[in-house]
Amino acid sequence: MKSTCYIFSLFLFVSAFAKAQSTSNTQQFTGYYNFTYQEDKGSITLVVKDLDKEFLYVHSLTSGLGSNDIGLDRGQLGGGVVVKWVKSGNKLLLMQPNLKYRASSSNVDEKASIEQAFARSVLFGFEIKESKNGAYTIDLTPFLMQDAHGVAKRLKDRRQGTYKLDKSRSALWMENTKSFPKNSEFEAMLTFTGTPTGRDVRSVAPDASSISVIQHHSFVKLPDAGYEPREFHTRSGSFYTSYMDYSTPVFEPIQKRFITRHRLEKKNPNAAQSEAVEPIVYYLDRGTPEPIRAALLEGAGWWNEAFKSAGYIDAFQVKMLPENADPMDLRYNVIQWVHRSTRGWSYGGSITDPRTGEIIKGHVSLGSLRIRQDFLIAQGLLKEPFKNSDDNYKPMMEMALARIRQLGAHEVGHTLGFAHNFAASVNDRASVMDYPHPKYDILNGAISLDDAYGVGMGSWDDLIVQYSYGNPNGNQSESAYLKSIIKKADFAGLKFISDSDARATGGASASGHLWDNGSSPSEELDHILKVREIAMNQFSIHNIKSGEPLSVLEDVFVPVYFAHRYQVEAAVKLIGGVEYGYLTKDESQNFKVVDVTLQRQALQSILRSIEPETLKIPSSVLQLFPPRAYGYGRTRESFKSETGVSFDALNAAATSVDMTFDLLFHPQRVNRIATQNSTRMSGNNDNYLDLSTVIKGVSEIVFDSNNGIDSYETSIAHRSQELFLNHLMNLIASTRTNIEVKAAARNELNSIEKELNKRDSFENQLLSQIKNFNTHPELFKVKQLPSIPDGSPIGFDY
Repeated sequence: MKSTCYIFSLFLFVSAFAKAQSTSNTQQFTGYYNFTYQEDKGSITLVVKDLDKEFLYVHSLTSGLGSNDIGLDRGQLGGGVVVKWVKSGNKLLLMQPNLKYRASSSNVDEKASIEQAFARSVLFGFEIKESKNGAYTIDLTPFLMQDAHGVAKRLKDRRQGTYKLDKSRSALWMENTKSFPKNSEFEAMLTFTGTPTGRDVRSVAPDASSISVIQHHSFVKLPDAGYEPREFHTRSGSFYTSYMDYSTPVFEPIQKRFITRHRLEKKNPNAAQSEAVEPIVYYLDRGTPEPIRAALLEGAGWWNEAFKSAGYIDAFQVKMLPENADPMDLRYNVIQWVHRSTRGWSYGGSITDPRTGEIIKGHVSLGSLRIRQDFLIAQGLLKEPFKNSDDNYKPMMEMALARIRQLGAHEVGHTLGFAHNFAASVNDRASVMDYPHPKYDILNGAISLDDAYGVGMGSWDDLIVQYSYGNPNGNQSESAYLKSIIKKADFAGLKFISDSDARATGGASASGHLWDNGSSPSEELDHILKVREIAMNQFSIHNIKSGEPLSVLEDVFVPVYFAHRYQVEAAVKLIGGVEYGYLTKDESQNFKVVDVTLQRQALQSILRSIEPETLKIPSSVLQLFPPRAYGYGRTRESFKSETGVSFDALNAAATSVDMTFDLLFHPQRVNRIATQNSTRMSGNNDNYLDLSTVIKGVSEIVFDSNNGIDSYETSIAHRSQELFLNHLMNLIASTRTNIEVKAAARNELNSIEKELNKRDSFENQLLSQIKNFNTHPELFKVKQLPSIPDGSPIGFDY
């Protein structure tokens, strides 16, 4: 009996101890969702009360990989989707309804017919562990331990290797796992193992066979019904969300489009100027160093002036992120400072309510290396900045910080709901939503960077804020108010051209260009070529600090030599270009082919950029570039070389020429030139640029008998001739060019062949290439030159 009592007492003691241990290893969280973390099991159990009630689910990355090319950054948002809990038997299903197809009708059966017509998605299924008083307890751990962000797929898509999630090396991460009244946040450290096949992952991971990142999951209460969606206009400068509404009358558009924007309301709706009920506040990453911190606070804060133009007082604010606040918490709009191994795009993303277009969280990611590229650009353009002192970094730093201010405003603009406007540069820097090339002035023969980047909001920025966030006056309807803003833009002559139309390869817009300046692309190209000439002639050993290897000097020279590259892109777009905007029926139809005079001017400026004299590097500079120093090998941003360790001046010239030919002879461009001529109206023959004129113009420059001023220029000319023939042959052989293009290219190739038959020496080699092509065109392959050093974005680059 004594033994029995002893054993029973021991059992009670052990049970009490076990219970105490369990309690000390259990952490309770209360908020939007109540959940329990059990440390000894490494699990989270979640209590679900509201079934069939929609909320927002977002996945993101708290920690990233640090490679721009792979694109898995710290703070990267994965997008937000509406989900709800659906019970079926002993399971809770996390279901995503299909919001692309809806019915706004009050007819329940009509709504049901739409829901049943299109597929839904079940994101995860959970076994119910406990059911009590209408609440269901589930184990959330397996959901959190999956690769929701698609890290393994991204690595595979980027050809970095085949990786899989290793659960034995993964765990819940509790540092920022929290619950608040309107959102619950969860994190897990996931480890992916595999065999690396790409250099990018090797360059950033301490062990490329084992990569660990922290994934973040948010369950967020959706906004209430007080938000009023605003109609999208094609020239509003706004992003939009869209869906098909099948309850729409047949005589009205079935696709609905609404702009994306934050919720903003006046305290006094009738006042011309009023404070906001709740201002839009952005928080800057506390890890941002000075003086960049001050520059970003200032630049991002420019938007408050635009909101003032829309009738608000201090409606947009920028503050430092509170201590211990989690940047991934959806309650905070964040400007995050992101580090990568190479420079890369900065970007502004948003979490938006898919039902209405209301922005719930703005999240800006700024690449920390971009500011260094602007510093490098200024370092190369200024005359001997380090001649008298290695501490003379202020002029370069001022330009770099000016860019950071503009960049902060630009990326915040995206998170406010605004799209790029690449036509702002033709209107005297009318918007921070353009990509700004540094503006170089020539004063008394010297390069000035004092006005490199614009300061503050532009006139376009005021109007897009007014469209998205302003309010009608008096008895004015919202529709009438929005139309008045579009008319304001028309009256001011403000153009709007966004992404795809501005690209140099496929785009045709004569106004929208990336990284350009000025109202005339060809005049600005001429100006940039003069700036480039001055910079090259004054370039010296004093463009680097004392003690630095001359290999650094070679890298500083890269943005000087290729300073014209973006303005060439802008000028090329005039050739075969079209003047147009995003017009509606009740607006004037003014799209037209770019005037032939402007096209000819652009062609002449482009031809100047490929002249041997332009491409020639001064001998005084060439003497500064010995073979690369030990420990200072070439990178992706260095000049490429076909001569081993030594600087390859001819390849630098060939790379520049090939870039221009790639743009000028892009299949869509030459097809467009040929088509414009085929479809032109009678009597307007002088208003179009003939493709033969373009090809002949290049040919005359490339094969100019005066190219041989010295052996250096002659060699550059020979490289250009070979490249030109290569591009002509490609136009003939390509499946992407039409018959008119092939005929024009063939005619010029035949003419060149006849001319080369009269010459000797180097021309025999060119003649041989033509004959080989004519004999066996099926064997032709485009010669691939080493790629041009990384350039965009100018701040440094999305």
